[in-house]
Amino acid sequence: MQPHFAVSTDATLPLHIVEEATLRDQLAALSPAVATWATGMGFTGAWGQVLVLPGADGGLAGALLGAGSAAARRRNRFLLAAGAAKLPEASFALAADLPADLSTEVECFGWLMAQYAFDRYATAKGAKAQLVAPEGIDVARVEAMAAGECLTRTLINTPAEDMGPADLQAAVEALAAQHGAEVSTILGDDLLAQNFPLIHTVGRASDRAPRLIDMRWGHEGPRLTLVGKGVCFDTGGLNLKPGASMALMKKDMGGSANVLGLAHMLMATGQNLQLRVLIPAVENAVSGPAFRPGDILPSRKGLTVEINNTDAEGRLVLADALTLAAEETPDLLISMATLTGAARVAVGADLAPFFTDHEADALTLADSALRAGDPVWRLPFHDPYEAMIEPGIADLDNAPAGGFAGAITAALFLRRFAGAARYMHFDIFGWSQSAQPGRSKGGLGQGTRALFAALPELLATSGAAK
Repeated sequence: MQPHFAVSTDATLPLHIVEEATLRDQLAALSPAVATWATGMGFTGAWGQVLVLPGADGGLAGALLGAGSAAARRRNRFLLAAGAAKLPEASFALAADLPADLSTEVECFGWLMAQYAFDRYATAKGAKAQLVAPEGIDVARVEAMAAGECLTRTLINTPAEDMGPADLQAAVEALAAQHGAEVSTILGDDLLAQNFPLIHTVGRASDRAPRLIDMRWGHEGPRLTLVGKGVCFDTGGLNLKPGASMALMKKDMGGSANVLGLAHMLMATGQNLQLRVLIPAVENAVSGPAFRPGDILPSRKGLTVEINNTDAEGRLVLADALTLAAEETPDLLISMATLTGAARVAVGADLAPFFTDHEADALTLADSALRAGDPVWRLPFHDPYEAMIEPGIADLDNAPAGGFAGAITAALFLRRFAGAARYMHFDIFGWSQSAQPGRSKGGLGQGTRALFAALPELLATSGAAK
């Protein structure tokens, strides 16, 4: 689906944003009739509260949307999306500016995302109310962000039966066709012939062949490479997950879904860059050819990896893809993956942890995340923990014992394969556990809008990061 803004017509209705602290003055400024109606209906201006205003002819004359207090706005996200979900099917336009502490672009994005519904298998409904784009926002940019987020959510929401490695490849090819990009794929045993042994090993137990998908777009500007984990379903391999832990493993390709959503945003807005997207797409299954705990595996980089847990497979497929990416030394290399439960324990489901060795990049991203309403949090590439991923019998350990610092040791493992490239890694959850304004339950983009906002500055300083 492609969420979009409405066109203003004579039927467009005013949407008044009302703050609790100035409720009485704002209502009085509208009209005595509106003030009487709002008071009689118990409208207080609480965050997300909606009151439809009747017209003299019995139709709709507009609506009030409570913005609550500044404290309430800090505790909640996407005020306009909360209103969209409660408003009747009609076209609305903001009657005045939003409170100063709310970003109009972020709020409009939230409204568009309130329209999202995953309806491939059963009827599902998003918000029906439409919004006329306020003056001053970049409509094409906001609609591109919403379309990219919809792509991410739909890819994650699609069950593994219909989103295996071949289906993920088809999704990349469809995106490439939309934007005039080029795609090549290395499939099955060709992975061995072309020296991608870790991708092949992780995926070889499935009857759905593993593959490395490579999309390129743009011929001028700085070089950006995005690498997304594409584990289309993760059983845990021979270290089989219990049923409760396997229930959401259709989302283990959330890293690839996120980089594809971000790629759409970049291509749709015509960014001046050379974009490459690499997705190692596999299914971590159980059968005779499955790799085993205790195996020592070669990698494209030449480093050997001892397997202490077959359920730590995401970092293996990313390792080969990162090695390939680093061979071109892009100006910026970013990986995104639903990688560790440790990241969720550390920061919860709502924050997207990221790692970088570059202080300026971390500051730029943090600032952009605040402006984009897309929260991230920096975790460290803590060098003293390097010893934890060095088992002695091989160069690297894919799952250090002890359980401490799991997100950090996974990130350190990946950094070994990023070479000399300027590197940033995101360990995302990719899932909304409950329906919230602008965020339906299910697949979720995390960190992509923060990156979309930050990338012009990050790429402008290519080669100069400290």
